[in-house]
Amino acid sequence: MSDKPVTIYDIAQLVNASAATVSRVLSNSNYPVSSEMSKKIKEAAKQLNYTPNMLGRQLKKNNSMSIGVIIPSISNPFYADVVLGIEEIARQSGYQVLLCNAHQNPKLEAEYLQTLLEKQVKGVIISSISQRRGWLKPYLNRGVSIISIDQRIESRQVVQIGFDYRHGAYLACSHLIQRGHRRIAFISAALNRSSRQHIHQGYQDAMQEAGITPLKAWIQISEDCEDTKYCSTFEFNNGKQLAHHLIAMPIQERPTAILSCNDLTAAGAIKELKEQGIDVPGQMSVIGFDNIELSEMLTPSLTTVNLPKYELGTLACRTLMNLLNGDHVGEREMMLPPEVIERDSVVTRLE
Repeated sequence: MSDKPVTIYDIAQLVNASAATVSRVLSNSNYPVSSEMSKKIKEAAKQLNYTPNMLGRQLKKNNSMSIGVIIPSISNPFYADVVLGIEEIARQSGYQVLLCNAHQNPKLEAEYLQTLLEKQVKGVIISSISQRRGWLKPYLNRGVSIISIDQRIESRQVVQIGFDYRHGAYLACSHLIQRGHRRIAFISAALNRSSRQHIHQGYQDAMQEAGITPLKAWIQISEDCEDTKYCSTFEFNNGKQLAHHLIAMPIQERPTAILSCNDLTAAGAIKELKEQGIDVPGQMSVIGFDNIELSEMLTPSLTTVNLPKYELGTLACRTLMNLLNGDHVGEREMMLPPEVIERDSVVTRLE
C-alpha cells in the first residue's frame, strides 16, 4: 500500500466527481450538492482513510488557529512548566501551540520567529535571549501580537510578563543573613539576560542593607554557553566550576553560603562541594532560584526561591487570547511575586 497521503483528487476519481465537489462536501460548504453524491463522497473518504489538511484550510482562509512559543532551551525544566501553562490555556481556547527551541542562539530565535509568521500564527509568546534593541520592530509592524515572558524586551508594543527577580534575590540573600551568614557568595552565568542582572542587583541590595561589603572573589560570574551542543548541561557544570573557585579561597575568607542564579547551577555547586569534602549545609549553605522539580530531589533538598512558572504560562496565554479577541489588556507590564521555599540546604550559622 502506498504511503502517499490520500487527497481529494483520489476521492474524486473513485466517485467520478470533480475535486471541487469533493472539497465542498468535505468542508461542509453551503454549495448545493445532491444528497446521493454527498453520501458517496463521505463513504469514499472513510474507505480511503482520508485525513483533511487542516493547516492548508486554515491558511487558505487566513484563519490559522495556532500560536507560536519560542524558548531559549527545551532542556531547562524551568521552561517545561511555563509551556505546560501556555498549552493548557491554548487548548481551552481552541488553539494549537507551535513550540520552537532556540538553543540559546539569537540568530535561530529570529529565524523561528520568521517561520512562525510565515505559517500565519495568530500570536507569539517569547522568552528572548537577544540583546539587540528594536529587533522585533519589523515583526510588530506586520501586526502580530507578541507577549514577552521572563525576559524584558524594550518595546511599548510588547506586553511584558515576568517575575520580580530583584525582590526574589533580595529575599533569598536576606534569608541567609537572617540565618547568621555574612560571607555570602553569588554565582551566575554571564549577566547578559535581564533576569540574571536583576538577581545580581537583589543580592547587592540585601548585602548593602545589612552593611556587608562582599569580597570581589565572592561574586563568581562565568561566560555564557557558547557551544549549543553542551547547553543542556551547562548550568550544572557551571555551578561545579564556580563552586570550585570559591573552595580555592583561603578558609578565613571563604563564603559560608552561596546564592545561585538558578537551581541547576545550585545543584552543580552542591555536587562540587560534596566531592571536595565540604558538608552542605554544615560548612556551606546553598540557596537556589526558581524552584524546579529537581530542587526537592537533591540531597540535601534545596532551599530556593519559588517562581510560579506554570502560572506565568497561563497568564501569558490568557493575555494573548485577550489581545487576539480584541479585548482590553489593562497592564502592559505584569510581575508575579517570588517567595523563599525553606528546605534543608541552609542552616543557621553562629559566627
